[in-house]
Amino acid sequence: MEWKESYVQGLPRMDDTHREFVACINRLAAASDEEVVHALEDLLAHTEEHFAQEDRWMEESRFPPIHCHTGEHARVLDSLKQTLAIALQNNPGIGGIIAKELESWFAQHAATMDAALAAHMRRANYSDSPK
Repeated sequence: MEWKESYVQGLPRMDDTHREFVACINRLAAASDEEVVHALEDLLAHTEEHFAQEDRWMEESRFPPIHCHTGEHARVLDSLKQTLAIALQNNPGIGGIIAKELESWFAQHAATMDAALAAHMRRANYSDSPK
């Protein structure tokens, strides 16, 4: 997955987290059969932290469509957990499939939901810097 400037939201922590997410997807896509489970575990851990961070920002900044955005986060996390369970049953090919699906999902998610969140955070003068 190639990083695209269209993914940039103009909020440093959000953009850095998104770059890390893309790197995790790329590690999974390039993983050998022996590395798939570990790459999925890393992607899941990153994604849990990534989504929890955005969920906190939405809560603290009073983002109006929070339930739509957090609901999508929950669905993606559930898919990643199910994918890991399948990979653990000696089916490493699932890693490449989810990596490809996440690539298309992220492009859409960044352009819509994350862009809306970033715009809201700027309007609300809410900083994505650690407190």
